[in-house]
Amino acid sequence: MGFIYLAGANLLLTTVASVLCVCFAPTAAGPGIPEIKAYLNGVDTPNMFGATTMIVKIIGSIGAVSAGLDLGKEGPLVHIGSCIASLLGQGGPDNHRIKWRWLRYFNNDRDRRDLITCGAASGVCAAFRAPVGGVLFALEEVATWWRSALLWRTFFSTAIVVMVLRTFIEICNAGGCGLFGKGGLIMFDVSTVTVTYHMMDIIPVVVIGIIGGVLGSLYNFFLHKILRLYNLINQKGKVHKLLLSLSVSLFTSACLYGLPFLVECTPCDSSLAESVCPTNEGSGNFKQFNCPDGHYNDLATLLLATNDDAVRNIFSTTTSAEYHPISLLIFFALYCILGLFTFGIAVPTGLFLPIILMGSAYGRMLGIAMKSYTNIDQGLFAVLGAASLMAGSMRMTVSLCVIFLELTNNLLLLPITMIVLLIAKTVGDSFNPSIYEIILHLKGLPFLDAHPEPWMRNLTVGELADAKLPVVTLRGIETVERIVEVLRNTTHNGFPVIDDGVVPPVGLAVGATEVHGLILRAHLVHVLKKKWFQREKRRTEEWEVREKFTWVELAEREGKIEEVAVTSEEMEMYVDLHPLTNTTPYTVMESMSVAKAMVLFRQLGLRHLLIVPKYEAAGVS
Repeated sequence: MGFIYLAGANLLLTTVASVLCVCFAPTAAGPGIPEIKAYLNGVDTPNMFGATTMIVKIIGSIGAVSAGLDLGKEGPLVHIGSCIASLLGQGGPDNHRIKWRWLRYFNNDRDRRDLITCGAASGVCAAFRAPVGGVLFALEEVATWWRSALLWRTFFSTAIVVMVLRTFIEICNAGGCGLFGKGGLIMFDVSTVTVTYHMMDIIPVVVIGIIGGVLGSLYNFFLHKILRLYNLINQKGKVHKLLLSLSVSLFTSACLYGLPFLVECTPCDSSLAESVCPTNEGSGNFKQFNCPDGHYNDLATLLLATNDDAVRNIFSTTTSAEYHPISLLIFFALYCILGLFTFGIAVPTGLFLPIILMGSAYGRMLGIAMKSYTNIDQGLFAVLGAASLMAGSMRMTVSLCVIFLELTNNLLLLPITMIVLLIAKTVGDSFNPSIYEIILHLKGLPFLDAHPEPWMRNLTVGELADAKLPVVTLRGIETVERIVEVLRNTTHNGFPVIDDGVVPPVGLAVGATEVHGLILRAHLVHVLKKKWFQREKRRTEEWEVREKFTWVELAEREGKIEEVAVTSEEMEMYVDLHPLTNTTPYTVMESMSVAKAMVLFRQLGLRHLLIVPKYEAAGVS
């Protein structure tokens, strides 16, 4: 009956989370961090930051975490933070926008990018209650372009998050919030133990770092294989996605309920009160499960608890006899398997917590093995193990170090944590890329790295342009028909405006070709919507443009060519594109290397870069 209750409740919660993701917001499945990373790098995934996605992410994450699946709430919280930031910046969802005047100032790509960066930092802060860690996570992992103004903005965002959390915890400590108020602001406190280490203790610390790097890269390798398999299953349709989620839920419930029967019961410490050991309540460090009175099941204590409680138990210090090595080994093996198979199903999933649980289990096992050689407590070995596996899989260093410092409240751990993180990252990097880069690659999201590939140095941008289709250009005064044709048949967002037969201000008065500048797709759509046409071919005055368009309209990015209706009579008319053209676009010579152009493109955060020919002559494009 116990198993039926557990499996039934878990299946129901997983069904809710999965149905929402499959039917209403497919982009809400997964952690969302790779897509945020891609967005801040310049690639927009459709429906990634909408109101529906956010609501599904919140409900789905609650369902998936409470269904006992091996996943965390941290990744989804980062995505939820970014959704809130995006919706606030644009005044609400697309179809119900608030048109307040001051909101217009945020209606540009740079401010939206900054807001989403602040949202991601706030999400990490809310998940780990680590304000400085959140800022550093945004800087190190998700943001591509960083500037000094963004530093204090993210810091301000995370400070507000901590204040709100603190207020809620104060209210909850009065007892009205269930388990929420139990953790305090520091979630996994290990400051009670005094950390003393000597020169010889560096050896186990280095070993933990190396194991973390190797295990992290192995985890990435196997996860890549399983995600490719899941992609094939998920392509078959919604029913297959749902069945996959429910199968994983059922398997997880069977393991959580069945495996504690394999270990022996442990007698309670005589110094503990009967109300503390054993317990059968939702929270508690000594679960009775199948044991007689006065005994507890250490594996059930770890498996049949909330994720936060499981981490708190495994990080607990001065409890060297509480967990048997066999129980820890089963726990580690189970979470390795569940971690691989749970990530990729159609529910909101986070990677942080499964990796922390796996890492802390092997860290504690290593602590037991090294007991006679070192003075470091087993709980601290668990913390170092978690840090090493995180660095080995995610390849972060500075932000992870600060997050762990804020999580555990133990400043004395800082030097050895730094060593562990650096070693684990170095070892992991020698095998494969980070987990987020692997997911980006699997999702087919292009990502512009900071460093050019070696082959880019041997290729010029001119050769790159020759391999592509010829550039689509418009004349300064263009027919409506040509503009409509170009917009319907291409997906480009910008078009060079070129004038033939121009008399140059210097030199001979012979017709020359002028690159007048670049015009955006959004501006062309506005021209067609406003019917800004003329019957004769002529240049317009500046006042005519100001009368027709406001700066607010030109800042708007939405509008599709399919929504515009143009009559056959209007097709014969002309449009003067000169006033709406950016006359100072970034340009490079065709002889420049691809590596140099890519660094320029990325560092300036450009969307378009024009390649101009080295020579101008008859027959040269």
